[in-house]
Amino acid sequence: MRSVSEHIQGILNTIPAKPGCYLMKNSSGKIIYIGKAVNLRSRVRSYFHSTADHSKKIRRMVSELSDIDWIVVGSELEALILEMNLIKKYLPEYNVRLKDDKRYPFIRVHWADPFPKITVVRKRVQDGSRYFGPYTSVWAVHQTLDLLRKLFQYRTCDRIITGEDSRACLYDDIKLCTAPCIGKINQAEYRQMIDDLCKFLKGKTNPILQRLKNDMSASSQKMEFEKAAILRDQIQAIEKVVERQKIISSSDMNSDAIALARSNGDSCVQIFFIRNGRLIGREYFVLEGTEDENDSAIISQFIKQFYAESSSIPQEILLPNELEETLIIQQWLNQERGSRKVHFKIPQRGTRHDLIKLAAENAVETLHALKAQWEVDTHKQSQALAQIQNALHLDNPPNRIECYDISNTQGTAAVGSMVVFEQGIPNKKLYRRFNIKTVVGPDDFASMEEVLFRRFNRWKSAQDNEEVGKKMDPSFGVLPNLLVVDGGKGQLSRAVKVLVEFGLDKKVLAAGLAKEHELIFLPGNNTPIELARSSQGLFLLQRIRDEAHRFAITAHRNLRKKGNFISRLDQIPGIGPTRKKELLKKFGSLDGVKNAPISEMTKIPGITQQLAEIIHETLTKI
Repeated sequence: MRSVSEHIQGILNTIPAKPGCYLMKNSSGKIIYIGKAVNLRSRVRSYFHSTADHSKKIRRMVSELSDIDWIVVGSELEALILEMNLIKKYLPEYNVRLKDDKRYPFIRVHWADPFPKITVVRKRVQDGSRYFGPYTSVWAVHQTLDLLRKLFQYRTCDRIITGEDSRACLYDDIKLCTAPCIGKINQAEYRQMIDDLCKFLKGKTNPILQRLKNDMSASSQKMEFEKAAILRDQIQAIEKVVERQKIISSSDMNSDAIALARSNGDSCVQIFFIRNGRLIGREYFVLEGTEDENDSAIISQFIKQFYAESSSIPQEILLPNELEETLIIQQWLNQERGSRKVHFKIPQRGTRHDLIKLAAENAVETLHALKAQWEVDTHKQSQALAQIQNALHLDNPPNRIECYDISNTQGTAAVGSMVVFEQGIPNKKLYRRFNIKTVVGPDDFASMEEVLFRRFNRWKSAQDNEEVGKKMDPSFGVLPNLLVVDGGKGQLSRAVKVLVEFGLDKKVLAAGLAKEHELIFLPGNNTPIELARSSQGLFLLQRIRDEAHRFAITAHRNLRKKGNFISRLDQIPGIGPTRKKELLKKFGSLDGVKNAPISEMTKIPGITQQLAEIIHETLTKI
């Protein structure tokens, strides 16, 4: 085996030969890779075999490895599901994963409501709603909703629908709502319309059109000509949309066609959605961590991550090549889909082969377009850094900019934020929060001084650690080319004071960005610098400042919420330090106490049924 530390060797000697997941961590305890295996012992030990022909990516990952955790499960399928959930939670840098740490948008139909609304959300929950997606673009989702509203005229208001309101809103007049509020449409008819909307999103347009035509005919026979005219217009609108959908097959083909494009380490997956023989939509997804991975592994990871979130799984998935984990992924998809089987196909000819070819061509074009956009963005970033360099008279572009902000409420739950931009791009891995420890009351100047002192004290420690061979924390071990504080001369003076204390005032330029007139203050310069309002340099500094503010506010809110939680717990009669300690010990955290069943709380000595109910009622109000 390759040379490993005594700690890692101990893990390799004791890891079980059972199915499960393994979590690889670096020296700071961060999870950098998550994998699954039928035999954990064999799989994990293979990373250290001297004869193994590992890729550069794997060799780099192993070189950073300081610890390994493992979780045993009952089967390979359980391992696959656990692996997906862990990757989604931790987003390890060496795993193949969908780009960005955001959630993709869904269309949510509030089916559990008497008169369902339609909204856009980024998370599916088990609340009786129907979900459609995920989509890659919120803009595209809203474009879809605009179309749907013209076709189905669903409500968007927050009224309690009784059917007895005196008048409807403007949307009824412009034919963008069916006005259930005034009884223009009853509950059964409204829900049928929303059900049709759901079928439309699934590509099932033929049953909708047939039913609407039957309803129109029945209305005409009853001489309800106004209603018949409304139905006629709806039919014509749907038919126009259907006409624009590309016909793929004369059969009721329900498939997803998946293809991959790669270029210089970038990967883009294109997926076509074919329902009832028509191409009803397509989406693209960019993936990270794909360098040194083969196409099969990338598509396998995409399928697991996409269909774990997708609102529907078709009966057929068309692929450009075989997957490495075909059987186990198919077993998982069958479990997700229920009684209906999912089939993987790798078409060699015919309509399905043409679909894969078309998807591949689109993936290539999409990746080229994205790379062109990225290059434009890179040009803007270079331009912004050059403008900042010139304005601040720097010798070189400020390739690492750090910005700091303070957030508090009347001096309570004070938090400082540190955000880092490298080459004009945020590096969120390097962001840090500081809970203010030494300042009493709402003193932002003193809080800023504390934050910066702690930041550069960590830099000093990093230099000492590097001298003795310890790894450096990249958040603190590297000095910024430009240090920005949110504020004017007052905040800037505290920043300069700290830099002088650490002997860094000649190495690091500090600047204050005052929000009122977007002026830049520099040490020893009474005249502030004003960048052109349309300059890329100002846009970048504003973005950095706003990001520091957002990050500080988020940390402050979380800390305040936790503080409110603790104070509420302390204020409950009958809960003293001992019982509070026992509650936290049993349920692990304040959230655990809040969500704990009352029957479990009463198992703690001294907590009666009545007291448990008071605890639950008090905490759930927060």
